[in-house]
Amino acid sequence: MEKVKVQNKREAILKATLKMVNNHGFHAAPMSMISKQAGVSPGTIYLYFENKEDLINTLYRELKAKFAEMIFSGFDSDMTVLDGFKVIWGNVLAYKCNEPEEALFIEQCDNTPMISDENKQKGYQAIQPLYDLWERGQREGVVKPFSRIMLFSFSLLPILYLVKESLRNETSLSTVDIENAFKASWDAISL
Repeated sequence: MEKVKVQNKREAILKATLKMVNNHGFHAAPMSMISKQAGVSPGTIYLYFENKEDLINTLYRELKAKFAEMIFSGFDSDMTVLDGFKVIWGNVLAYKCNEPEEALFIEQCDNTPMISDENKQKGYQAIQPLYDLWERGQREGVVKPFSRIMLFSFSLLPILYLVKESLRNETSLSTVDIENAFKASWDAISL
């Protein structure tokens, strides 16, 4: 029974951190606000996390692992490059649509020095199958000889904008919009 209670407090702290950071930013989300949002005493946070940096890094690691698991669902490294990319691209879109708060947090973390180099490296390693797919595509002559950053920027970052606009305007992306967005992403990186 105690283990469930402990896990619930830890989960409450992580969820509160996600909400506070997304709503107020890293520096305007003090531990006292996080503990209040989580419904735990401020000291309880320190039973699970060494400090705020540890808390943020832990949440980032866990969400990045979840993201990687979700985007590679249904993907098989034996697929053609186009088919594999289509599965991953569709899963990224679904994740961004279904988990916008998590996606926003990861996006913020990818652009802050608060995340340790070790955790950023683990984040890159979590999506290694995508990099491997692109490298295979380059060897097979179907993917442009761009760097990983360029491939990511041209093929996956537009999804962020599409989803943000859809959420902000409280509209859904149509099937035609999704198909056109995928085609544009593929056209941007394919030969």
